[in-house]
Amino acid sequence: MIVITSNAISEDRLSEIVGHIETQGVKTHISKGTDRTVIGIVGKADPILAEQIRQMKDVEDVIKITKSYKLASRDFQPNDTIIDIKGVKIGGDNLVIMGGPCAVESAEQMDEIAAIVKAAGGQVLRGGAFKPRTGPYSFQGVGVEGLEMMAEAGRKHGLLTITEVMTPEYVDVIAEHADILQIGTRNMQNFDLLRKLGEIDTPVLLKRGFSATYDELLNAAEYILAGGNPNVMLCERGIRTFETYTRNTLDLTAIPVLQQLSHLPVISDPSHGTGRRELVETMSKASVAAGANGLIVEMHTDPDNSMTGDGVQSLFPDQFTSLLQDIEKLAPLLGKKFDIIKEPVLK
Repeated sequence: MIVITSNAISEDRLSEIVGHIETQGVKTHISKGTDRTVIGIVGKADPILAEQIRQMKDVEDVIKITKSYKLASRDFQPNDTIIDIKGVKIGGDNLVIMGGPCAVESAEQMDEIAAIVKAAGGQVLRGGAFKPRTGPYSFQGVGVEGLEMMAEAGRKHGLLTITEVMTPEYVDVIAEHADILQIGTRNMQNFDLLRKLGEIDTPVLLKRGFSATYDELLNAAEYILAGGNPNVMLCERGIRTFETYTRNTLDLTAIPVLQQLSHLPVISDPSHGTGRRELVETMSKASVAAGANGLIVEMHTDPDNSMTGDGVQSLFPDQFTSLLQDIEKLAPLLGKKFDIIKEPVLK
């Protein structure tokens, strides 16, 4: 259920309405748009409450949201959420590029790749310090040391950083080093982890599970939003289908559909979505054309010797640079702003 008031309402009056609602044992979340303020009500409320609120002064309407996800819904917030991370804006008509290797391997590697990402026009350095692997004998990442390597490379080259978190106990330490926390496909419904992420305000990139529906992805985002963290991005990274030619099937339809259903930014991952280097550039451009708010792309200086074995989907530096040059030309034709940060991002 959402309560709609005019933006002309005073803060004191808004607090009075919120206070009355919360006496009924439910939680509230406030969203201020361009012409209205929305109070989202989360929890099981007495059916009489809606009519009581509707009759209150300064309340314009009370609407029941039938979707299981409330705070992620466009009904709650009709305007696009724009997440501002140290000057880099994600959402709306802004386009952000996240690039880097699947895994952090060494300080020298991250420094070299960060320089390439920055020079090409990317705004975010990606890399996994902790790696979820299908087999127990595969490279699992270098841990906290890798976080420090990536953070240092980001500081040196003026880039934001994003890395994956897999367990609740590592959320705080990873948030100390990274600007964005990534939730991988295997952890999309790790509800203890999602609840923990709701307790912090560090932005979260939530990847769609490889067999998840749109509703399941949005309900996973709802866990984080309901916990109090409004800084959530959705990521389409390919789903499992009967086709075996590609690693996954990148669901381009997800981009406009999720943007219709939700106000949250939508990022596309064409690297995992295809698993084939030769398809990444084409599907990156297709994702931008479909309306994606950003891309997260794997790039490695020596893909053939990648420690994770994901080299087959990693672009070479010259391919990454060429892709961003093409996107810079493409973005304005699609109403997107691809702003290259000229000054280093302050840590």
